[in-house]
Amino acid sequence: MEPRGEKSGEADGVRVTPQLLKARSGEFSLESILLLKLRGLGLVDLGCLGECLGLEWLDLSGNALTHLGPLASLRQLAVLNVADNRLTGLEPLAACENLQHLNAAGNLLAGPAQLQCLAGLRGLERLRLRDPLARLSNPLCASPCYWASVRELLPGLKVLDGERVSGRGSDFYQLCRDLDSSLRPGPGTSAPRPAEAQPWVEPSYWEAWPPRSSSILEEACRQFQDTLQECHDLDRQARDSLAQAERVLGPAGAAAASFVF
Repeated sequence: MEPRGEKSGEADGVRVTPQLLKARSGEFSLESILLLKLRGLGLVDLGCLGECLGLEWLDLSGNALTHLGPLASLRQLAVLNVADNRLTGLEPLAACENLQHLNAAGNLLAGPAQLQCLAGLRGLERLRLRDPLARLSNPLCASPCYWASVRELLPGLKVLDGERVSGRGSDFYQLCRDLDSSLRPGPGTSAPRPAEAQPWVEPSYWEAWPPRSSSILEEACRQFQDTLQECHDLDRQARDSLAQAERVLGPAGAAAASFVF
């Protein structure tokens, strides 16, 4: 979802009041509020939000905000989400000296000049100006030099748009960006056609080989046949010997053989 020029219901937008802040936080004193979620309430005016001097975590995403003036007094603020609003500048955040994480995707920031106010925030490590998954962006993100200009303006950043730009793991993201750039066709050139797939073995690799004659195999078969024939001959001789013994040991032979000890 790209930044919107109009937001329905702006005339009936909500203003931040002490009652709203106490109801959302459960705190009796505004200065006691440390964490506050005001997402998607149709806010058009931050009202007394600047009185929450102890605020450290704030979610204002999905509203209709056009300015962040009251946030200038939030010196303890460390995490801020103002995604999906109508902001054209972030100047009040220059006073948020403890700001570390900022999500400003889905607004109307036109160029790097709108980020100049963040240059003095030494603790700012994570910045999001574009969120492809949520389809949120800013006009300045369309510039070809967007990435380089933000990195030059805010050299202390460790993570930009969810990608690590310095420290451990940053080399991997840089490699991915270099690969994307090398694969992207330049102006006036057509995209390279993918190379045709080539077989990785010879065409006849999977064909069955013709049977080959082997003298060793033939000799083994011949010897087996000879051995089998000898077994048949021995079997026949054994049967003949048994038949002859039975004739000798018949009724007459059995009587005579009974006296043999």
